[in-house]
Amino acid sequence: MKKVLLVTLLAAAFAAQAQNTPAAPQFDAQRLSQHVKVLSSDAFEGRGPNTAGETRTVEYLVEQFKAAGLQPGGDVVNGKRAWTQDVPLGRFEIKGPVKLTLNDGKKRETFTQGEQIAVRAAMNGAKVVDFKNAPLVFVGYGTTAPERNWDDFKGVDLKGKLAVVLINDADFETGNGEFGGKAMTYYGRWTYKYEEMARRGALGTLIVHETAPASYGWATVKNSNTNVMYDIVRKAPREAHAPMEAWIQRDVTVDLFKRAGLDFEALKKQAQGRDFKPVPLKGITLSAHYAVDAQVIKSKNVAARIEGSKRPDETVIYSGHWDHLGVGLPDAKGDKIYNGAVDNATGMAALLELARAYAKAPAPQRSVAFLAVTAEEKGLLGSEYYAANPLYPLEKTVGVINMDALSPYGPARDFTISGSAKLDLLDQLVAKAKGYGMTYAPDPKPEAGHFFRSDHFPFAKRGVPAISFGSGEDLVDGGKAAGTKHEETYVTDHYHQPSDEWSAQWPFTGMARDLGLLYGLGRDLADGTSWPNWAKDAEFRTVREQTAAQRK
Repeated sequence: MKKVLLVTLLAAAFAAQAQNTPAAPQFDAQRLSQHVKVLSSDAFEGRGPNTAGETRTVEYLVEQFKAAGLQPGGDVVNGKRAWTQDVPLGRFEIKGPVKLTLNDGKKRETFTQGEQIAVRAAMNGAKVVDFKNAPLVFVGYGTTAPERNWDDFKGVDLKGKLAVVLINDADFETGNGEFGGKAMTYYGRWTYKYEEMARRGALGTLIVHETAPASYGWATVKNSNTNVMYDIVRKAPREAHAPMEAWIQRDVTVDLFKRAGLDFEALKKQAQGRDFKPVPLKGITLSAHYAVDAQVIKSKNVAARIEGSKRPDETVIYSGHWDHLGVGLPDAKGDKIYNGAVDNATGMAALLELARAYAKAPAPQRSVAFLAVTAEEKGLLGSEYYAANPLYPLEKTVGVINMDALSPYGPARDFTISGSAKLDLLDQLVAKAKGYGMTYAPDPKPEAGHFFRSDHFPFAKRGVPAISFGSGEDLVDGGKAAGTKHEETYVTDHYHQPSDEWSAQWPFTGMARDLGLLYGLGRDLADGTSWPNWAKDAEFRTVREQTAAQRK
């Protein structure tokens, strides 16, 4: 009898809990498709920051949040929240021709912007970049890692010189070594390379492009680096940016090494060991002249919010970036609008529909914010600005669920996240996914450094548990082969190219299913009392625990 009574009581308890828990919403694939179609249309001009495309994008997002019934969650203006957060940015654009002349002691050769070399507009405040016959020096992977007893520079003076540096880490090709094997560390990211050369006073940095370690082709490099550049406003920009920041084609580099009497492959192999020493490219110099228009502009993050019913000062954040590359160099067909359908109109569609779902459901106990950030394509600048100037305290931010470049195809049996970070948030997502018949697939390309390339990273490095959700590749219809083919085709033929456009053939059924999973994770966080953390050996746990007392 007692056993029957216990079962009855448990059943009643679960029934009561079910009544208090909102039913998992159904997400409409057609609504997702329509958002992507609108946001990636030519009318939005590629959603470049500080353009008419930004104005249209912000208006569309605010309009949709309002229609869904959310509250504004941005800057406080006259005592009330606005729908946006102002984000001041430095805007840098090359004006006029880029003159690049190589001299090998025997002849002079003119380089063409975007062909042999892709030069970024200077972000150190200079109005003109002008130098003659600057010597080149190969610095391997350009890494200084004291904790690994690693120094590629060995005291070399880079002042007045151009540093030639390899992309990714010294472990990339061998898969074994001091930097964790194939998985990219922050030392392997191009952002680190530029920062380190600037710290060392280099005149400039030439990153050698190779498709495998970069994880994208030259078209992506060209399109991402030869248009308008942006940065957060810095007090001392010269400490973060050398006058010249550029990428150079691998074959061009091999030829330069040969002209200097050097073997590129042999030196690259040497650079994979800690005994490597910088090597000058004797007799090889580069001259450059180009003008730069530098301004300070304001872009906007868009923020909507649902206030928590019991603990409104505690916040769960869903995020994604609204921007893309805007208008840039034309492709072979003459198309110069970089529409950014997958990257990241899909993330915005997801954000809007998640917001609609929350607005229809009973209010969560914690607040939930929906954050559409600017200038991700310029270096995670919108999320970096938010994390440095949070609308809601980071120490009371429960977690961040970021969405970037989701698959518009059918459902998959798996999902992934960017990078290989270990944290409670992932454990909770894995457990939740079992109810959807989905399994976790570790980042298939940790060497690509995706962890450092999405908007969760500025939160993570400040200790906030944060993940960037990735669509799976093991498709229900077609399996792993079909999913991998979609991914490879996208990266090769469409990523950061004008052809990243909406297609009427995309079903969006996989994204609709995945949003149920992401809603469930966020809802559990928003209705719970726990504070997820990083794994004990994660580099971000120490930062998080410094504010632990504020979460008691």
